Amino acid sequence: MDDTFKQIHPENIHDNVFKLIGKDWMLITAGTSDHYNMMTASWGTAGILWRKPIVITFIRPQRYTFEFMEKHAFFTVSFFEGKYREILNICGTTSGRDLNKMTIEGLEPLETTNGAVGFSEAKLMLECRKIYFDDIDPTFFQIFDIEKVYPAKDYHRFYIGEIIQAWEKR
Repeated sequence: MDDTFKQIHPENIHDNVFKLIGKDWMLITAGTSDHYNMMTASWGTAGILWRKPIVITFIRPQRYTFEFMEKHAFFTVSFFEGKYREILNICGTTSGRDLNKMTIEGLEPLETTNGAVGFSEAKLMLECRKIYFDDIDPTFFQIFDIEKVYPAKDYHRFYIGEIIQAWEKR
């Protein structure tokens, strides 16, 4: 890993995860250094499940990143300073089918020890191993206005990833 990062334990993340995910956004990346894709997300969570530090990401089936998440055991979640907002906007609004995101200027990929991809510009990177996935089932909605989020009935698949390594910018 790039020596501009120091490895930390997930419980030593100093930032508020509500702000990191919901306001700052996260970049979910799956694949290998030869072929990967990433997408920006502002939905997700982090915490403890099954005695493990975890991240839960939500990806709609039509997203190009979905294919990579399905094929690979590891993924990363990266968080950036505000100056990278435009890059995050591009990664959230443009499909990897239409733009080779591996060539986006301003992002230098880093390969993790498990072959996943993160970015040297990140202020925080979490490498995760998929341990569970499932699809949102609308029959279990308890608040029915949630259905309005899905006019196309394209319910997210959620992936629970055990955080196996965490790096913070020095």
